[in-house]
Order: sequence, then C-alpha cells, then structure tokens
Amino acid sequence: MRRFKVLSLVLCLLLMVGAVAGCSNQQTGGSDEDVIKVGFLGALTGDVACYGLPGLEGLKMAAEELNANGGILGKQVVIVEADNRGDTTEAINIVQKFISRDGVKAVIGDPCSGITKVAARTAQDNKMVIISPGAVAAGAIDAGDYCFRNVLLDSLGCPATVSYLMEQGHKDYALVTAINDDYSVSLSGYFKDALNDQGGNIVIEESIQRGDTNFAAQVTKIKPTNPDIIVFTGYYQEAAIFMKEVRKQGMDQVFVAGDGCLGEELYKQGGEAVEGCIVYCGFSPEDPKEESKKFLEAYSEKYNGKQADMFAAQYYDALMIVAEAMERAQSSDPSVYKDEMAKTTDFPGVSGNTTFGPDREPIKSPVYLLTVKDADDNKFSLLAKVDV
Repeated sequence: MRRFKVLSLVLCLLLMVGAVAGCSNQQTGGSDEDVIKVGFLGALTGDVACYGLPGLEGLKMAAEELNANGGILGKQVVIVEADNRGDTTEAINIVQKFISRDGVKAVIGDPCSGITKVAARTAQDNKMVIISPGAVAAGAIDAGDYCFRNVLLDSLGCPATVSYLMEQGHKDYALVTAINDDYSVSLSGYFKDALNDQGGNIVIEESIQRGDTNFAAQVTKIKPTNPDIIVFTGYYQEAAIFMKEVRKQGMDQVFVAGDGCLGEELYKQGGEAVEGCIVYCGFSPEDPKEESKKFLEAYSEKYNGKQADMFAAQYYDALMIVAEAMERAQSSDPSVYKDEMAKTTDFPGVSGNTTFGPDREPIKSPVYLLTVKDADDNKFSLLAKVDV
C-alpha cells in the first residue's frame, strides 16, 4: 500500500510539472509544431536603434495581421526578438541562436548593410532564409540563394537622385565618404558613377571615419572649392556633426545622402544645420498607395500617433513576402519555400511593389526625395518623387 501511495504521488507531481510546462509553452505561442517562428534581427539599443525600433514595430504589426487572418499555413506567427546593438559579432550569434535553439523559419533583418553581409553568410551556411528590409550596399546578399532584400537599391536610387539634382542646376559636388564603412564606400561608388554618367563635376573628395567627431580639417578643404552640393554617404551621426561644422565655417550648402541618414536623430542632433538636406529612399508616408493607407492609419493608432517610416514599412512587407512564399510553397521549410520567394513578382507591399530579379535583388520604384524643412517640425517631408 505504501509503495502504491508513493507511486501515486510521483505520478501527480509529474502531471503537475507537465501542466506548468504546457502553460509556459502557450505563453510563448505554443510548441514548434503549432507555430511558425520568425526571428527579428536589428538593433533595439545603440546608435542604429532608430532603424531597428520602428522595424520591430512594423514586423509585429505584420504578425498580428497574419494571425488575425489565420496565420501562415494555419499556424500562428511568433516573433522571436533579439537586440544585436548594431554589432556584427552579436548579429552572427543571434542568427546562430535563432537557427539552433529557437527553431525560426525565417530571419527578418538587419537594416544595415555591413551587418546584413555577415548575417547572410551565417544564414546561407545554415540553409535559413534571411531578408533584409534596409541593406542597400553592393554585395550585401551575395552569400547565396537563401538571401534576399526588399529595399530600394543604391544602384537605382543614386542615378535618379543625381538626375533630379542636375535638373535643378546643381553641377559641382563635394563627395564625403566614411572609408571604414561598407555602406558608405559602396554608396560613394554609385554616386561617382551617376555623376560621371550625367555630367556632374566632383570638385573634391574627402574621407572620414565612422565615429569621428571633429571634421574641421575636411570642411576647411571643401570650403574653397565652393560646391553646389555636399554628397555625404555616411550615417546620420556623423552627418549631423559634419553639417554643424559646415555652418560654423560660414558655408550654406545643403547635403544629399542615402537612407543611412533617414532617422529622427539627424534633425534632433543636427538642428538648423541639416535643414534643406535631401535624403532619398523608397517610401514616403506623404504619398501613400491604397495598400499603404490602412497600414499608416493602423500604425499611428497602435503607436500613439507616430508616423510610420521606411523601416517600419519594409519590415512589415518583408514578413508578408515570406508569408506569401510559404503559402505558395505549402511549406515553412526554408529549403522549400525559398524558390517560391525568388519568384515574387509585383508584390503589392505598403512600401511599394517588389519584384525579385536575378540574384534575388529587388526592383522597386519610385525614388522618394525627403527633406528636413524645419528641424523643429521633427519630421522628414516629401520634396519630390522620381521614377526609376
């Protein structure tokens, strides 16, 4: 009898442990068989958190919308979050964890080209689909056939931007490159090619380093060349400081940049010095398509009146592109649905239509030129729209 009571007690304890484990599993979205996990790759703290934070918000909105409509393949979508802090080593570790421990079926991110390049190699080596909602530099997804991106490429954005500038009568340009950053070096190459092709004149080239805080020497060299435009191919942190030095030395030129300067910290840090700047990208909330209006309204309502930016929209679209590919393939296995994903044509995203061309590179149009009219407005405003 005593032995029977002991066995009964053990059995009850095991049942209680199972029940607790079951409750815990439900809180995280159920077992791996019941859900489809998607990994968020981006920075939630640090210098480039202004890209990752809105990206995560857009990604969560996509997951919520999918789940409200039955999920993917009848399974609920669970977002697995991690903060890579803008660090390449941390990004590699996170991707490896997503694959080996978390059981994700896709990785969405990173928005930065340098991080995407190393994360894509890790994903490719482990046969995991990765799609970047922001990497624009050449070679960012060259790792292989599991790697994608859905963003306006610099190879398309630069020529369109230069065309607009030339039409406005701007002929002479100073080109400033952060030589220790893949994104900046790549972007400068595209600007040089576009300017040479369209008859622009590069009057001076200057180099900086990411992390520099004193640009007096570079601006002193640029000043006597009197360019019409300063093309700055780095990120917003250095751009804000650089343009303050430009104003300090009595120059009134504005600067032109890619989406590395598309963040609220540009005008918060740069103030009046960055007013009139031109930043090109593939999305503007001031020119929404029909597909975009619902997203913009829902985003504003969900996030206390905030305006969705390019990163929020493209993270949202990235998950929707993955979901459509899984549905077409009738599989969440990356080795199966990646081929369907590569066939994506005219996907009607909130950030514009996306078609994957050769080597899974996106073809997107138009190019939106955004400007800071008044730093106190705390926003980018639409200046012009240029077709590719």
